[in-house]
Amino acid sequence: MPESLEDLVELLDLEKIDVDLYRGRQPQTSAQRVFGGQVLGQALVAASDTIEPERIVHSLHGYFLRPGDTAVPIEYHVERIRDGRSFSSRRIVASQRGKTIFYMSTSYQSPEPGLDHSDSMPTDLVPPEEAPTLASVFEQASGRKAEDWNKEWAALDVRLAGLSGRQFWIRAAGKLPDDSALHACVLAYASDLTLLGASLLPHGIIIGDRRIQPASLDHALWFHRPFRADEWLLYDQASPSASGARGFATGRLFSQDGRLVASVAQEGLIRPVGLDLSGEES
Repeated sequence: MPESLEDLVELLDLEKIDVDLYRGRQPQTSAQRVFGGQVLGQALVAASDTIEPERIVHSLHGYFLRPGDTAVPIEYHVERIRDGRSFSSRRIVASQRGKTIFYMSTSYQSPEPGLDHSDSMPTDLVPPEEAPTLASVFEQASGRKAEDWNKEWAALDVRLAGLSGRQFWIRAAGKLPDDSALHACVLAYASDLTLLGASLLPHGIIIGDRRIQPASLDHALWFHRPFRADEWLLYDQASPSASGARGFATGRLFSQDGRLVASVAQEGLIRPVGLDLSGEES
């Protein structure tokens, strides 16, 4: 994982090696698999580079097909599906060693006026300035030192916003340039963090528990309104279902002034490797 916001921005700065073909570098990490949010963010960077600047991304839908190797750069090929009068569509294929590890479809729109409504932001939240860091919460739950968790998430500032464990304050750990496409890519990166854990909460398990084998399977993200990824966003999460060793989770992202800026949905693998079906250790 990037060790600072500067490292994350550098990670999202892809090398263009041919027309619609990009190469993404890897961060220094001890992880054996590429973080799903990294692939989401880099793929969105590649797609956005082929789009007219006035069009903004409003949705992405991706599938994780193979674990990414952290020792090998990832190549991203962008297919220009369509450029219409108002919308543009792209398909991105990420590969390593000639094999597809991920693919994603994205859609962009030219800004236009329309009807406007949204959900209300949850209340009774701990303000971000008073909220405990996620690293300190995980240290208490797992016994693993907070410093270890902080190193994994150094590019982001993540704090627990409610006792339910379903709500987090999240932002980039520093100031980002005034580039809305970059803010969208950083949010795509961040949206994969903590979400799958919502499907474990009803079972009293955290995402770092070694008795569970977790992995993102698919991920969808809708951008509703302008936002800054370096300002506090409330990540309100829920898990309607878990079955078949898969967990399904949804999330809503609100700006601190209460605007719903994005929605997320994800299904992931939550395979028990040290639990029986009743939730007891095997």
